[in-house]
Amino acid sequence: MAQDKTEEAMDLGIFGRRSRRGVAPSELLAAALCCLWLAGCAVYFLLMDGDVAAPGPAGFIMTLLAVFLPVAVIWLAASAARSARIMREETVRLQSTIDAMRHSYLTQAHAHHAERNPEVEAKIARLEQAQKQTEQALTTFSTTRNLVRAEAETSRMAPPQRAEEQPSLALEPQAADTAPPLERDDMIRALHFPESAEDEDGFAALRRALQDRKTARLVQAAQDVLTLLSQDGIYMDDLRPDRARPEIWRRFANGHRGREVAALGGIRDRSSLALTAGRMKSDAIFRDAAHHFLRRFDEVFVEFEETATDEEIARMSDTRTARAFMLLGRVTGTFT
Repeated sequence: MAQDKTEEAMDLGIFGRRSRRGVAPSELLAAALCCLWLAGCAVYFLLMDGDVAAPGPAGFIMTLLAVFLPVAVIWLAASAARSARIMREETVRLQSTIDAMRHSYLTQAHAHHAERNPEVEAKIARLEQAQKQTEQALTTFSTTRNLVRAEAETSRMAPPQRAEEQPSLALEPQAADTAPPLERDDMIRALHFPESAEDEDGFAALRRALQDRKTARLVQAAQDVLTLLSQDGIYMDDLRPDRARPEIWRRFANGHRGREVAALGGIRDRSSLALTAGRMKSDAIFRDAAHHFLRRFDEVFVEFEETATDEEIARMSDTRTARAFMLLGRVTGTFT
């Protein structure tokens, strides 16, 4: 029943109601009272033969007021009753309009939720898939890093010594010291991290990078920073920074700061910059991890730049680790 009333109100709307025409009951009552009053006055003056009226103009005016003043009061009351009736009708019309607007809003809201934009659904699905791949890659990388670390610790453990053998000093070369120099391609591939759990080449390059002491420290610091950034929904694959020329990266490696290397802060995503800046101010753990990562990146890149070509520097600047460096460097004011 209530739904039928709402539908009726919505169909009529604010312009659907017709204003009432004709004479209202209050006006009929006022007319009847006036007629009775005038008739009574006429009978009164006719029976009294006009002796009641005082002589002169003042008496005539007083007689007119006595006759017509009650008539004016009656019609004033009728006018007030008519105004009250109009106000009630306008109130009912306004309430009907509000009900119609509310019903229309709810209908549009339900239709919007029922039929969402396919393009928006596709974008949301792609973002969710990218987030799952990133989390899976980070989890797999963490497991691989722990395995490599366990293997390195196992290899460093000395075998059981026999009683007759001379005890050896703890000055033997470690596995990280005897490992061959890390190739630049493997380093670049490791700094970008594996694309997915099936990226065998990426994990192989990552294992080789973890055997290099300085690169391993940078990779671990980068993983910590990327994991913390992902908690705020910031992923390096979503960033599209302005690429700086290799010579600007070389200036940075040579110690230049300020405007000469300002192009390295090519991250333009305002939301990522704002979230990162807020996290730097409020989270001491994130702030320490970010500064530690910036120091490690600076240390490794200085040595990398000495022998790297411009093409290799350009490839390195497009890795996830370099994007994190550009983001944090701009937030911390490294390039200003």
